[in-house]
Amino acid sequence: MSRRGQDGRPGELPVAVGDPPGRTVASHGQRQTDFAYQAVYRYLTHLIAELGGDCRVRLPSLRQLAERLDVSISTIQYAYSLLEKEGRVYSVAKSGYYALPVASASVINNGSDLLESLYSGARRPGTLVLSADDPASLQPLDSPLLLLERELVRQYPRQPQSPPQPCGEHELRAALAARYTRSAARYWQADDVYVGADLRGVLEMLIAVLNLKGATVLVESPCDWSILRLLQAADVQVIEVPLQADGGLDLEVLAQALIDPAVRLAIVSSGLSMPRGSLIPEDNRRDTALLLQQHDCWVLENDSYGDLGFEPDALRFRDVLDPDRLIVFSTFEKVMGPEAPHGYLLTRQLRSEFQRHFLLRAFRLSPIRQKAVARLYASGRFDQHLHVLRRLLKERKMLMSQALQERLGEALHVVESQGGATLWARCRRQVDMRRVFQRLLKQHVVIAPGELFSLHGLHGQCLRLNHSFSGHHDLGAALGLLSDALRLEQLD
Repeated sequence: MSRRGQDGRPGELPVAVGDPPGRTVASHGQRQTDFAYQAVYRYLTHLIAELGGDCRVRLPSLRQLAERLDVSISTIQYAYSLLEKEGRVYSVAKSGYYALPVASASVINNGSDLLESLYSGARRPGTLVLSADDPASLQPLDSPLLLLERELVRQYPRQPQSPPQPCGEHELRAALAARYTRSAARYWQADDVYVGADLRGVLEMLIAVLNLKGATVLVESPCDWSILRLLQAADVQVIEVPLQADGGLDLEVLAQALIDPAVRLAIVSSGLSMPRGSLIPEDNRRDTALLLQQHDCWVLENDSYGDLGFEPDALRFRDVLDPDRLIVFSTFEKVMGPEAPHGYLLTRQLRSEFQRHFLLRAFRLSPIRQKAVARLYASGRFDQHLHVLRRLLKERKMLMSQALQERLGEALHVVESQGGATLWARCRRQVDMRRVFQRLLKQHVVIAPGELFSLHGLHGQCLRLNHSFSGHHDLGAALGLLSDALRLEQLD
């Protein structure tokens, strides 16, 4: 028997008491292998498809959808994040999520917001998206993760659920603490680990706990646009320290920036600096750590790509920094895939503040899913997966680098990538990169202009390309279009 949602449309039945966490039951009563976020994702895609008109349309809020579909807010948030990655929706700070109807997908906005234009273009059918950053797509861990989850469901069949752990399941927190511990001096405990629904939510809580609204934060540049947009939305003043040609930080520029007593936090990459794909030289890393320790500010280490370096044993900032002034954040999604969307952070300080904020945020995460991730670590399966993923990424990088050298060697200087799924390139001649972007967008090719990775107009002559894309697109033809666009939009 079917059931209609609060809006009158046929919908999935809510999870029954005792059902495996996160699973849904189809309207015809048969159990599905889907999880709650997948049902929400389908609901939203149908909702977007029904929208009419050619203007942007505001979508229901997280809380409205959570009440309508009888799922957690974090489940709604993750479904929205998947659609945002696909370019079907985009978020506006303090306003919500918006979408253009599918019928208007071919309409490209006027370019007032470059990121909005990128998302709008990427969602069009037949588009080659060379702007993405999805390394796990080459070798996702979805199947092993779901198999482990089914085994765990059989081990704990329909038992009353224990009270949710707001900071994450202890088994997963303990596994992460053990993985990050390096010595008797640089160690972590389970109580130092906090797991959230996704990386965005974890970083938003970090901003709240450190009271960064209106404060000054230092970042290495180029910097991931999602981090920059979060800081911007929180009214954080951002100082950008550009990476040098060798991937290191200019110590004189860094020292000058740190003179400002208002600098409350410095964000640095743990090993691999993305989107540039370079490693900070070890001596520069040590000197940078020494300089940061001389100033009374927090250091936030971005470890989202720490496991994706082709040389995995590189020195990390956490190996040389005082752990009591250090916070590490990361996500499983970059290395495991969309079935493991959770973000997490590690810190030995501010325990009561973080616990309070996680309680207030009330993340409702599937305990079974968290246990499955923990057992991937404990069994060694995760490290085996990383070995294969790094090899595949390196092979794709070499093929893409060779193609770029052959077709665009005179137009682009490509930074030698040390890991990840993207390549960073600088134009050898002055071009109008926005016009290059718009020209390619009309030809169903999406690139990521360098200015997206700065809040101060840096990297205007750069672009980011991914080498892990899938599908049957003609890469040679796309690179030919890029070459033509760079030539036609030269400024000199």
